[in-house]
Amino acid sequence: MALSGTKTFVGFGFGAIQAGLFLYEAYRSGSFGRLIIAYRRPDIIDEVRRNHGIISINIAHHDRVETVNIGPLQMLNTQDVAHRDQLVAAIAEADELASALSSVNDYQEGIAQLLAQGLGQSHNPKLIYTAENHNHAAELFQAAVNEYGPLPVHSQFLNTVIGKMSGVVQGREAISTRGLAAMTPESTRAFLVEAFNRILISRITLQEVQRGIGIFEEKPDLLPFEEAKLYGHNAVHALAAYLGLALGKTHIKELEAYPKVMQFLREAFMLESGASLIKKHAGVDPLFTDTGFALYANDLLSRMINPFLNDTTERVGRDPVRKLGWDDRLIGTIRLALAQGIVPWRFAVGVHLALQQNKTDLATLPELWQVAQPETDERQAVLTLLKTYQEPVALEVLQALI
Repeated sequence: MALSGTKTFVGFGFGAIQAGLFLYEAYRSGSFGRLIIAYRRPDIIDEVRRNHGIISINIAHHDRVETVNIGPLQMLNTQDVAHRDQLVAAIAEADELASALSSVNDYQEGIAQLLAQGLGQSHNPKLIYTAENHNHAAELFQAAVNEYGPLPVHSQFLNTVIGKMSGVVQGREAISTRGLAAMTPESTRAFLVEAFNRILISRITLQEVQRGIGIFEEKPDLLPFEEAKLYGHNAVHALAAYLGLALGKTHIKELEAYPKVMQFLREAFMLESGASLIKKHAGVDPLFTDTGFALYANDLLSRMINPFLNDTTERVGRDPVRKLGWDDRLIGTIRLALAQGIVPWRFAVGVHLALQQNKTDLATLPELWQVAQPETDERQAVLTLLKTYQEPVALEVLQALI
């Protein structure tokens, strides 16, 4: 399908979510005549340019992997002075933009200044999706841009809740073994995303805007859904990874062979994470009911072990220090549950397995949490729970699941 629309899309970052979600949905919408990516790696930019701006992505369905070609893309280097004027002009022209960077901290790596310059030259409405897996990414990006000048009234930053599992497969051998299409014929990496595309975004308040990417679902208050993603989806996914790593498993799908492990994950999802979220957000949405959350949990657990997605325990469990942060998926879920009067012992076991992977122990956690300056009583409650399920108990639980 050739680009034939009248709108312009600009994406910041070039990972699996940018390529396999934003670019893919912009491309297949038929609304966009220009697709532009702002990135900082000249080797990747050159690869795409040598392939005339065409990239391939791999979409994991429940029964197959589908390859889709997208483009042509215009690749611009955020670190190259010669490209900056082109990028500012593209931002000024853009109708929809999306940031899918490694962290909200990356906004200050020249991105916010570029966006401010482009917005300052613009006269058309713009929607800016933020996909940095942070509950307040939109507010943080907007604040970073405002440091370089006032934000035009016809632009809106939007938070997102992206429950789409994805990754980048590295190396020609791994790509070939899994039967995937590389990003370009000469590339050593491949984008692999699941077919799931129920993406939630903030409610759009700009009256004159008609979205080109029409598939996203607006919500008046994203916070409950963001918590369901972080303390439900992300937390259980991480728990699965640490269980898998402790069992010596390479892929998440291998856990399907352990019925007790799958039941443990389902109970963590429903009795700890789910029960806490339902109690906190009752009445907000059908998701926050026993029936709604059971459907959510069963769907995610089924998708996690999709053999065509073939996610690795190493990828899902990487960076355990971040995942043990005060507000992150493991400790954050424990805090949520304790606040609702629920004892999240399964996630406590997960914390010890994560500490084991990081070759550290409970004594390191308060130092990780200092930046958050948690209340003493709450911190003590979390530590008391974790001490109750220290490593020997966690290992006993693990043995019982085999």
